[in-house]
Amino acid sequence: MKSKIISVINQKGGVGKTTTVINLAAGLAASEKKILVIDLDPQGNATTGLGHSNIDGSEKNIYNALNGSKNISEIIQKTEINNLDIITSNVDLSGLEVETAGDNGRAFILRDKLSAFFKENSTDYSHVFIDCPPSLSLLTVMALVASNSLIVPLQTEFFALEGLTQLVKTIDRVKDSLNSDLSIRGIILTMYDKRNKLSSQVEKEARDYFKEKVYNTVIPRNVRLSEAPSHGIPVLIYDKTCPGSKSYFNLTEEFLNQDKIMESAA
Repeated sequence: MKSKIISVINQKGGVGKTTTVINLAAGLAASEKKILVIDLDPQGNATTGLGHSNIDGSEKNIYNALNGSKNISEIIQKTEINNLDIITSNVDLSGLEVETAGDNGRAFILRDKLSAFFKENSTDYSHVFIDCPPSLSLLTVMALVASNSLIVPLQTEFFALEGLTQLVKTIDRVKDSLNSDLSIRGIILTMYDKRNKLSSQVEKEARDYFKEKVYNTVIPRNVRLSEAPSHGIPVLIYDKTCPGSKSYFNLTEEFLNQDKIMESAA
């Protein structure tokens, strides 16, 4: 089985990127899929959101794979959730851009590490999710080069679509020169407030422009969603009946249906 490698990306912070990685991964794990999350953000929010420390001084993290001192198989760690593993991150990762400045092939480091891992290990991961940093930095380019497809969380607020236009340009540049297979799998509308006219306006514009790329599920503004990470667990476990959880369960279902359609078309 070939693992699908999916980057969750937006160069803007605070749009629900890490929340989407954690909860979509947990939803799929609950549906008996084997999932690996790679935290590629030096802030390490996916790491702490899945119950690990981003300050523990352990060498089992993505930085030590990208700098060549560890293999991927040595840094994968279990989470409290069945079927869900993680490669953690910490602030050391922010030095990678400077450290690899003389390496012309540095955009391919993550791709090559993952390729070697999948070649050498019989793994049953159905999906690998990469949580990208909120910037169009080297780390983001590495993720784009390593991925088959992308999920873009889009905050339903003013200026969101302008940021998306810039992101699409970056994706097109990477497609042209570094990874011709890359495509946007879906756009997920986040922080949706149905009382707010702006939310429905941004939704309409996104659906008009990106058509069926925009998931039917929208993720609402929800207090429980923002509380769950401080407990180191997905909202799907923290409070499975809250509106945020219901939305991520719906997104999981939509994502699995999308998988079926893609597989039957292949």
